[in-house]
Amino acid sequence: MRLDKFLKVSRIIKRRTVAKEVADKGRIFLNGNVAKSSSTVKVGDELVLEFGTKTLTVRIDKIVETTKKDEATDMYTVIQEVYKEKEPLF
Repeated sequence: MRLDKFLKVSRIIKRRTVAKEVADKGRIFLNGNVAKSSSTVKVGDELVLEFGTKTLTVRIDKIVETTKKDEATDMYTVIQEVYKEKEPLF
């Protein structure tokens, strides 16, 4: 499955266009390498997503084409969630 579609179906990122944009800016890593939105993901892969002040590391546990909102979190396991403090402007 494509990375951008997985992020949308799993509801890590709400919209596929946003997932594509984040990936194409180099803010998503797949198994330690910068990922493109078209990268193929499979069970066992590790994703690191950088959102502003938050870095989320997840492992892919299941891949399905569609899922209900309640079951979306079964598709991945959160390994680490780190919040960075904003640096002062001056």
